[in-house]
Amino acid sequence: NSMYIIDFEIMQSTLSHYLVLFFFFFQAEDGIRDAQESRGLGDVYKRQVSTQSTGAILTPVYQCTTFVQESIEKYCEKGYSYTRSSNPTVTALEDKLNALEGGAGCTMYATGMAATTTAISTFMSAGDHAIITNCSYGGTNRAARVFFTRMGMEFTFVGMDDDELAEVKAAIKPNTKLILSETPANPTCTLTDLAALSQLAKANKLVHVCDNTFVTPFICKPLEYGVDVVLASTTKFVDGHNITVGGALIAATKEMSDSLRFTQNILGNNMSPQVAFYQLQTVKTMSLRVKKQSDNAMAIATFLEAHPAVDKVCYPGLASHPQKKIADKQHKGNNHGGMLWFEVKGGTSAGQKLMDTVPRPWSLCENLGAAESIITCPAVMTHANMLKEDRLKVGITDGFIRVSCGIEDVEDLIHALKGALDKL
Repeated sequence: NSMYIIDFEIMQSTLSHYLVLFFFFFQAEDGIRDAQESRGLGDVYKRQVSTQSTGAILTPVYQCTTFVQESIEKYCEKGYSYTRSSNPTVTALEDKLNALEGGAGCTMYATGMAATTTAISTFMSAGDHAIITNCSYGGTNRAARVFFTRMGMEFTFVGMDDDELAEVKAAIKPNTKLILSETPANPTCTLTDLAALSQLAKANKLVHVCDNTFVTPFICKPLEYGVDVVLASTTKFVDGHNITVGGALIAATKEMSDSLRFTQNILGNNMSPQVAFYQLQTVKTMSLRVKKQSDNAMAIATFLEAHPAVDKVCYPGLASHPQKKIADKQHKGNNHGGMLWFEVKGGTSAGQKLMDTVPRPWSLCENLGAAESIITCPAVMTHANMLKEDRLKVGITDGFIRVSCGIEDVEDLIHALKGALDKL
């Protein structure tokens, strides 16, 4: 009888889920000890937390809503009362990313956009004005243009890739409070001179927030160039495995970090302990992955530049990149990240044909920074929510191909690309 047939696939999935939960819950102990910071720069050791009572090598998942208090008088003496405000597992990840960026405090968020909207909500009020790079992640553009304008805030989108920062200077108003930059920018890989922009911001008493998602602290640490707050979508290179979503804000001062945490607690957009646990594991290999991704990107960009079907390639590591000097100044170890873009001859139809037909190991989807190599059509996917005229102004055409290089064998990646290009 069909009613007695067991779906073994569902059963297996459910059993695996509960085994994982069983493992996580039985890791938990009464409390975590002070983190020990390594003198080195390895992702594995930065602010690693362990439990002395069990010797557990991994930070436990504190999957709980609330924390029992010893007394009213000693309320929050151990640092925790309610997971929306703070959680030991999340704190461990905050400490790790804060150490990697060299900050004074870090707050973790449910998504990268939660981090972005928290930054804007913290440093701006009704009647205030912000300057945002004209080439930013599409969600950032939409949040400013569609959402925050309803609250009486103003935004100007300008280029931040010229040496003199002329457009930024011209956009500053008496009510300007915030500058939001991205370098390299998503998806055009244009660069911003962070030291020059930070100096301009400080001279005008403006907060400078920089989205460092594309290159990570392994390659560039914006706080070293005078940036006030580093923004990162930890969904990307911190996770690096297409498993979770998350965001982070790392501040140069404790006062700024405290302000961000205050806003976060109001909005309730904090990262969950379970996601923090996953990202505590994935971040350990971030430097290894980013190095491999950078090497793969350089080889792929060089291949594309020489292919007769390719019209244009942009990667900060190429000598042909118009801002190579800035790349060499800000990017450490001759690493320039895993992101590039290109266009093929034949325009939009040819570009879309390539994206539709390129075989594995490439995948056509959104996201970036993962171990898997990804091709994205920003005009349809990540930047579709920009106004078309704004998108075309910064060069994001309908045939624009964004490439996130993974950690696969580079010869396999080039072979697959070559096969698709040769058929155009």
